Amino acid sequence: MVGPAYAALGKALHAAGLEYCNTALPTGVVLPDGRHLALTTSRSDNVAAFNALHDGDGTAYAAGLDRLAAQGPLVFGLLGSELWKLSTLRTVAKSAWQLGPGAFTSFVGTSLTPARAWLDGTFGSDLTAALLAPWVLHCGLGPDAPLSGLMLEVIAMTLEGVGIPMVKGGNANTVKAFERIIAEAGGSFETSADVARVLVQGGKACGVTLADGRNFYAEHVICNVTPTQLYGRLTEGTPLPGVVKDQAAAWRYGKGNMQIHLALSEAPQWHAPEMGRVGYVHLTGGVDALSRAINEAERGLLPAEPTICIAQPTVLDPTRAPEGRHILWIQLPECPRHPTGDASGVLEVSAQGGWTPALREAYADRVIERIGRHIPNLQSTILGRAVLAPPDLEKLNMNLVGGDPYGGDCSLDQSFLWRPMRATRNHTTPIKHLWHIGASTHPGPGLGGTSGFHVATELGAT
Repeated sequence: MVGPAYAALGKALHAAGLEYCNTALPTGVVLPDGRHLALTTSRSDNVAAFNALHDGDGTAYAAGLDRLAAQGPLVFGLLGSELWKLSTLRTVAKSAWQLGPGAFTSFVGTSLTPARAWLDGTFGSDLTAALLAPWVLHCGLGPDAPLSGLMLEVIAMTLEGVGIPMVKGGNANTVKAFERIIAEAGGSFETSADVARVLVQGGKACGVTLADGRNFYAEHVICNVTPTQLYGRLTEGTPLPGVVKDQAAAWRYGKGNMQIHLALSEAPQWHAPEMGRVGYVHLTGGVDALSRAINEAERGLLPAEPTICIAQPTVLDPTRAPEGRHILWIQLPECPRHPTGDASGVLEVSAQGGWTPALREAYADRVIERIGRHIPNLQSTILGRAVLAPPDLEKLNMNLVGGDPYGGDCSLDQSFLWRPMRATRNHTTPIKHLWHIGASTHPGPGLGGTSGFHVATELGAT
């Protein structure tokens, strides 16, 4: 709701049936000892709550977001614009001129601060730090990664500004709204149609071939895929620069992800009633717990204390379940792509490693038991559950390599000018009329559609 694509298409999407539900309590956190805190959409309320926990925390928080707002054109320009473009260079140059070389380079350096350093320097309360810290995971980062501090400030400002909108009736309604406006513009759809390769003639992309042998021709081809796919099977046999092939082959993927979907016979009864009104709750032990879980997952271990992300869609939108029923959508962003052991030393992982149905369900049991410590009626109200381990997610969408939902590791060397690779510029490819968009390209993962918007603009869309 804050990007250029929504600004351009939002009105048409809503006219086509898209509707959002929202809440004044977008996110919250519960610590193992039961302490809890929610972020609201009111800056003054947040400042007061943070100051009450530790004198000065709220004031420091507000000052940080005010500094971010003052540099908004630069920060949000870099996060949302095509980087290899003269207009972006002008934005950077203007900011540098206005700030002066010393202040500008200082701001750039400060922007690279890891979240841990920003949280430690801003908050005296571990509870307030834990409220914000898990959100770095949703950027594909960890609290010790460069730039993660800036991303936390951006997310906090966004949560305050727009809440946590969820599509009424389910996110499938977003797709339906797009279908309507595209069909009205003369477009058409092919579903369950696997693209086998991109057709190239005379050095230009001119269409695609489906796995069933059918060809579709077009003046331009836009691929929302990973570099692995684009420069692998989709362009196999097409001459490409060696550096492009090498960099695509070297593309790194991030941690895996697990999802647990629960259908409940009644509303979750949180020990902390306020959490029952929050859209998205994190269960975490804080910054150190995040770092530990990330490290364990990256070493192939099932984290002993993973960060548990709990979305409560029916809190915002009761139409997502039959009357009186509820659903929880649980996400574990710190999962090994290929587990080789259990950090707790309890669950048995085969000598060959990897996810099995038994391991998937056993790990989900552990997670649900931990949630139940804070929602005492959880176990007794579960009507059904579906668990998706990293390989299950990849089976549903081959772009989720190893269950990575972010299209590739989001470390600094695979972001900004270097996403998806150093050998390409913006969303162009070495093949004329072939464009690369999606989470693997700048500005990275998210639901804003920014990369596609930029390509559409480049192709003359208005």
